[in-house]
Amino acid sequence: MADRRIGIVMNGVTGRMGMNQHLIRSIAAIRQDGGVRLANGDRLMPDPILVGRNREKLEALARAHNITRVTTDLEAALAAAEDEIFFDAAATSMRAGLIRQAIAAGKHIYCEKPSAENLQDALDLARRAEQAGVKNGIVQDKLFLPGLRKLKMVIDSGFLGKILSVRGEFGYWVFEGDLQPAQRPSWNYRKADGGGIILDMLPHWRYVLDNIFGEVESVSCLGATHIPRRIAEDGMPYAADADDAAYCTFQLAGGIIAQINSSWVTRVRRDDLVTFHVDGTHGSAVAGLTRCRTQARVNTPKPVWNPDQPQGIDFYAGWEEVPDTTAYPNGFRLQWEMFLKHVVGEIPDYPWNLLAGAKGVQLAEAALQSWTERRWVDLPRLEA
Repeated sequence: MADRRIGIVMNGVTGRMGMNQHLIRSIAAIRQDGGVRLANGDRLMPDPILVGRNREKLEALARAHNITRVTTDLEAALAAAEDEIFFDAAATSMRAGLIRQAIAAGKHIYCEKPSAENLQDALDLARRAEQAGVKNGIVQDKLFLPGLRKLKMVIDSGFLGKILSVRGEFGYWVFEGDLQPAQRPSWNYRKADGGGIILDMLPHWRYVLDNIFGEVESVSCLGATHIPRRIAEDGMPYAADADDAAYCTFQLAGGIIAQINSSWVTRVRRDDLVTFHVDGTHGSAVAGLTRCRTQARVNTPKPVWNPDQPQGIDFYAGWEEVPDTTAYPNGFRLQWEMFLKHVVGEIPDYPWNLLAGAKGVQLAEAALQSWTERRWVDLPRLEA
């Protein structure tokens, strides 16, 4: 059995998502387990170089996870021929420019979403990658969540019949920073820094809706900045001018109606931080991050509206849980492994590319337009 090295320039891994999901639970975990097993039995071993502005942080992170290479010189890292992939999980506002640099340097591209702050830049990245002949992918992690994988299996089995509607609820209370420290970075709440829940979450909902239920055809969105003042990491107050909640309705292919509320100012009283309730002619399903429950047509209770008596039906009791029939590894790691196999040619067709990322930006931009103009906005089909 031979090991095959693959070098990765990893930018932005000192941040919460880049560090926890992409470095620790994906690349470092893959390395600890001996690499990615290829079809011929070889092991593909990722060899990352960590890039950022704070060398001390980078070195501490590298030591903790048995990584030997760090640098604060991104240009030099991009110029190194031995590293084939550029990965970015830094601030959204800088991403398009960094990816252009990496494409010009001949690197394969993998990045967090959104790929850019606007559709023009997102499409430009997809076209540049295509013209340069570099392989490219964007993180679409929620497709690999156990709950949504189970939901997709329920749909593919025909259990639901014709899907009628989808209702999604996402979010939790992000503290303002005075009573308790905020659990999200302050740039998330500043327009100038690429913040806002619409740009952050609508790209997620685009690939979830497109891949599981039906392609998004149009959107109606009302956004809000419910809390206009927050406390930054340095303890100083700042104006939070980006949207912290979005209330959206989508028309999908096949006549399916989807509604998704996204909020950083809601207190959770549901099964999970995100849930999708799907109603069909033959049954319904509710999926969260890890679990999925179903109710068949023949098991559906028959309530009667009577406000004068307490409700006698336990509406939670008539649902059956979809069992774990396979192992569900970390979704970020699973997609990393698939992209690495794509780069070395084992997976020729990789659908979660920069064009797919541009579709997510398209939906976010259309939702912002809908909010501004207070109308439905159609989404034309995108071509690279």
